Amino acid sequence: MSETLKAVQDMADEAPVTDVTATFVQWQDLLAELKEKISARFELLPDPSTKELESFGEDGGPRGSLTGFSGPEIDWMIHSWVGDPEHGFVNLHLTVWLGPHIRVPHLGLALLCWPGGWFYLDSVPRTSLVADGAYYDRYYAPAEERWLAVREEYEDLSWFTSRTGFIRGSLSPTAYCYSMPRDDRHIALVRQLMHEQVDRWLTWVDAAEPVPVEEQEALAATDLAIRRNIVERDPANVMAVRYFGEQVTDRLVRALWGGDRALPRPS
Repeated sequence: MSETLKAVQDMADEAPVTDVTATFVQWQDLLAELKEKISARFELLPDPSTKELESFGEDGGPRGSLTGFSGPEIDWMIHSWVGDPEHGFVNLHLTVWLGPHIRVPHLGLALLCWPGGWFYLDSVPRTSLVADGAYYDRYYAPAEERWLAVREEYEDLSWFTSRTGFIRGSLSPTAYCYSMPRDDRHIALVRQLMHEQVDRWLTWVDAAEPVPVEEQEALAATDLAIRRNIVERDPANVMAVRYFGEQVTDRLVRALWGGDRALPRPS
């Protein structure tokens, strides 16, 4: 298995201009399916702070869509995309950050064309996996066999190593973070892995024990700090600056972590 060490902007700049609309549509359909599964389980409301971001940019050029959601059990959910698919770049996200009533890992999903394919999926831990072995055994150990099997079987996957150490440190031991060919075989793999991840995550939510009330405030503060740090330190933000400028990018970044949210956080 190979390794991708180049930054996102370098991959986009060095590749020939390529229309990736067909893959973009497949990625959109996949995230819509997963969002539908999640919406069927949780009560969710769109946050008014992201209303103006549901469609931005210009047709035929850089553009995007971002909607934030919240609910009694969901602290912050983002369904978004940004890019210029006709010219080879698009970045899509579906991330779900749970409320502090349970300690189930958060759900992180992302898809990208630059113009090659890329995907990320992870269970974002809410405790130190090294310190809390029982948490690791419950949520991560069962995924090890599948994770290793994918690495062994799909030789065209290329592990994506971020050039930012903070981002490398944010990945769990069973995260998927790969560059890949945009062919039917690999797109089918991504579809399967993401549906498996969401289905598994939903069973965790249903089986979770409640967090004691006196511990929830601290957990919520930690969750917010993790989310904000990951979003603000994401090196791919440079692509949004390139397309939309610093001011719009700052607003998009705040929306990704809920910095301008209007709905209250769940308690």
